Amino acid sequence: MDQRGFKDGEVDTGQAEAELLADIIREQRLYPVFQPIVDLSTGECLGYEALIRGPRGTSLHSPYHLFNAAIRNHLLHRLELLCRRCSIESFSSLGMQGKLFLNVSASLLSTPEHQHGFTAELLAELGIPRENIVVELSEQHPFDHHGLTRSAVEHYREMGFHIAIDDLGSGYSGLKLWSELHPDYVKIDMHFVRGIDKDSVKREFVRSICNIGHTLDCKIIAEGIETLEELHTLQEMGVRYGQGFLLGRPAQEPDLLMEPLVVRHGYLQNRGDMRMLAQADTARVLVRTIPAVSSEDLLQDVNEIFRNDPQIIAVPVLVDGEPVGVVRRADLLELFSAQYGRALYEQKPVTRLMRKDALIVPSDMPLERVSLMVTEQEDSLLIQQDLVVIEDGCYLGMANVRDLLKRMTELKIRNARYANPLTMLPGNVPINSEVDRLLQQACDFHVAYFDLNHFKPFNDCYGYTRGDEVIRELGELLVRFVSADDNYLGHVGGDDFVVLFRHHDWRKTCESILSAFEERVQALSRASDLEAGGIWAQDRNGEKSFFPLLSLAIGVVHPDPYKCSSCHEVAELAAEAKKEAKAMGGNALYISPRRAPRLSATGRRSA
Repeated sequence: MDQRGFKDGEVDTGQAEAELLADIIREQRLYPVFQPIVDLSTGECLGYEALIRGPRGTSLHSPYHLFNAAIRNHLLHRLELLCRRCSIESFSSLGMQGKLFLNVSASLLSTPEHQHGFTAELLAELGIPRENIVVELSEQHPFDHHGLTRSAVEHYREMGFHIAIDDLGSGYSGLKLWSELHPDYVKIDMHFVRGIDKDSVKREFVRSICNIGHTLDCKIIAEGIETLEELHTLQEMGVRYGQGFLLGRPAQEPDLLMEPLVVRHGYLQNRGDMRMLAQADTARVLVRTIPAVSSEDLLQDVNEIFRNDPQIIAVPVLVDGEPVGVVRRADLLELFSAQYGRALYEQKPVTRLMRKDALIVPSDMPLERVSLMVTEQEDSLLIQQDLVVIEDGCYLGMANVRDLLKRMTELKIRNARYANPLTMLPGNVPINSEVDRLLQQACDFHVAYFDLNHFKPFNDCYGYTRGDEVIRELGELLVRFVSADDNYLGHVGGDDFVVLFRHHDWRKTCESILSAFEERVQALSRASDLEAGGIWAQDRNGEKSFFPLLSLAIGVVHPDPYKCSSCHEVAELAAEAKKEAKAMGGNALYISPRRAPRLSATGRRSA
């Protein structure tokens, strides 16, 4: 997002403007504002872009007028250096953490008055590491064809700064520049973000940019995110970072404590207003905003809603904000089409025609549960109806059954793509997605990490076919014991499994699994090995060693959703618990007392 706006525009170009601009620079009457750049997968703040404002109440308050005035009066270099100083000093004085994104003109390096080393000296004076600075070069302005931009990038890289290309896609040869400069970050122009949830062409463009970024090891930032739908689409496409009013407006003093809540726990912070963030695999993603009526409204009011939008097939009826039923288009049309139907009934209350059999689902209900509820309905015409979605007991919107079926198909395809081929249980990607969902909804859950002890020597001694049989049997055992709807079972890979427990009997379930597995080992092992209490096989050094019989280790953690920011932190906690369980030897259950990552000396999380 370029703060300068180098476009032709008319503003006072006379002596008054020149004097005002000179006063602003001399008296340093600029103030920076900072807009957060957020990790869309964890909610953590990557850093801030510094944007500049002129004095309030003057004609140069807007950055557009301020920088164009500087160009007209040949003061652009002095203004930009002052902007840089003000931004860095304010960033330091506010105690802000993360990256600082600074808008920079490559052409200013070639000006005679350019002060080489100015930024580095200021950073050293304030104790800010150079690697925290990201220099933004905007594609909104023509890049040179004489190596100046490349020289600027080399200059800033030698100083230890990171490089970002701003507004990719807004014009000129952005892709060519990307391939030549190899920036650390690329910002996608907001044009391709606005309405991306409704525009397949924009989605394909962004998907291509993400693929290139992955190949070139370049981080992608989507600018101009303003709606929940745009955010959800970008998250589902795997865009890592985002910026926009929905995630945080530019502010002189950003609320530093609010940052981790921006996306994590399913909330977005916008001027202190906390709003629920819909999840990709819950009913909320299906929600359509449909006008509702109260129980006192008349049938003519419902008819007006249907007349204004032919796509609406049902209107919810509310009492104190809670849905109590729906009026269906087909029912109303049938009533009004009868002789004198409209005249007799349009002044009647909506309750006269309201159906109370509407399916009402909470917004955080997983799509699998919603689908199950739909298929259990006796109404064969339900496929033509809408569902009512509520949040905290109040009406949120309507959901179309066709959209549900489409989403469920996509979900099944995704799960099949990431399923473990040996057990057909969900693999790492859907497991991580489910953990993130539980964290974002601040759910109470336990993670049990299952791992076989001495599986490699067993596999070497009995052969890979018997080894695969053991893994399949363990998977089937877990499926048998982990049957509650609220629990989630996944196969991480090899002999590692994960269960996300939502019920309170998790300990009893784990103990039952240990007992059942011990019995299965008796059937899978040779009598001679059972009598000896173990097997002889090569160790990691190639020496023949004696190993105990196959056993199962279970490490359990109880993550605090307000202190764990992502599935990765939960996975580290679970892996540590599993390690402790394996150290106990035999069929063992270890319950970790830790619920959150440790904080290192620098304040960073460390599991």
